[in-house]
Amino acid sequence: MNMSLRCKKPLILAVDDNQDNLLLLEYQLPEIIDCVLITASDGETALSLIAERSPDLVLMDVLLPGIDGVEVISRLKRSSNANIPIIALTGLSKADAHDRLSQSGCDAYLCKPYDLKDLQTVIHRHLAYSHL
Repeated sequence: MNMSLRCKKPLILAVDDNQDNLLLLEYQLPEIIDCVLITASDGETALSLIAERSPDLVLMDVLLPGIDGVEVISRLKRSSNANIPIIALTGLSKADAHDRLSQSGCDAYLCKPYDLKDLQTVIHRHLAYSHL
């Protein structure tokens, strides 16, 4: 295997309309994973970035202005980038989140406020398949 490919940092897209949540992820992620982080604050921008950059993983808020996170996930799972793992980070209750996100094709979800160790575990689990 080409060494430069194996050592490439994963590209993670974080999508949240709350700038404080994005800022928190910018500080938290480098502590749990060596990655390159890009961000979007709405569904339209997220879909554009996914098409342009093809991230290794997406951290998706569910409640977004315009196209909500569930619709973004549904569209992504029907696209040529359907293999990109999506982890929803949501403020919805566990019961509400489970049904909506399962139907959309989401790979995993964490309810806000989430534990940093749980975030680390789920990110590593889903990146392991694409970065062996």
